[in-house]
Amino acid sequence: MRSIKGLGAVLSTLVLSMAVGGPAGAVADPRAGRPPASISLPDGFQPEGIAIGSDPFAFIGSMADGSIYRADLRTGRGAIFSRGPGTPSLGLKLDQRGRLFVAGGTGGDLRVIDARTGKLLASYQLATGQAFVNDIVLTKDAAWITDSTNPVLYELPLRDGRLPAAAVRIPLTGDLKYGTGFNANGITPTPDGRGLLVVQSNTGGLFRVEPSGSTRRVNLHGESLKEGDGLLLRGRTLYAVQNRLNAVAVVELNASGTDGRVLRRVSDRRFDVPATVAAFGDRLYLPNARFDTTPTPTTPYTAVAIPRP
Repeated sequence: MRSIKGLGAVLSTLVLSMAVGGPAGAVADPRAGRPPASISLPDGFQPEGIAIGSDPFAFIGSMADGSIYRADLRTGRGAIFSRGPGTPSLGLKLDQRGRLFVAGGTGGDLRVIDARTGKLLASYQLATGQAFVNDIVLTKDAAWITDSTNPVLYELPLRDGRLPAAAVRIPLTGDLKYGTGFNANGITPTPDGRGLLVVQSNTGGLFRVEPSGSTRRVNLHGESLKEGDGLLLRGRTLYAVQNRLNAVAVVELNASGTDGRVLRRVSDRRFDVPATVAAFGDRLYLPNARFDTTPTPTTPYTAVAIPRP
């Protein structure tokens, strides 16, 4: 989900300030009785992915060392609950069994973590050599993972919910062509649940992807999702984060996800290159990745909440 070059060099030089520990917690919401609208993360954390389940807790991954921060949305308070392996944690998804699926970016891997204890349940090496394992979506029988460097999807079959021995590499064919820069990024199901939607960051294209890997460009009627990052689907409404534009595009789709119209874009003065989005109640939560700010061990980071459009 990140869209800058030279990530590997940056990651190799950074150490999180709090083992990971700068100041973190809530920024007060002036409206009494409301959960905080901004959550302070540890200094140097470099947030990217976020996942929220049915309980009021957000899981936020670090690009710096792969640690996972768990925040209570009611208070904004939180802590590191799973230490990273030293490689990034990018896209995150939480299933109903309390398992957190974590895309490993340049590490080329996928990890599955117990969301209650932080214990590593399984690890899958999806790619060797150059890779950028980026985002994840969970369907009823599989986890699907994008790679922004290699024109493939990775399928992790979850038959009866069981974790498999290995993932399956599925080449992408059809309209989605990889070029220079970051390619396939955010991923979500189509409204009818029969396919997947993937945004291509460098071109702004949105594509319907079949389980076979065949891709078809979604008709956006002249619009583009340039700098497209995390995707979130609610009914037929797609929320597409456009990170460096500091905006969330609200797209109305048809049932099959082959046609969409951008209804509006939402921004907020607190946005600082948000990477992705998750929902809880009537709010959207977005971690500010700050891709245009040189990261240091003392760089402050936040996740912000906005009303769901």
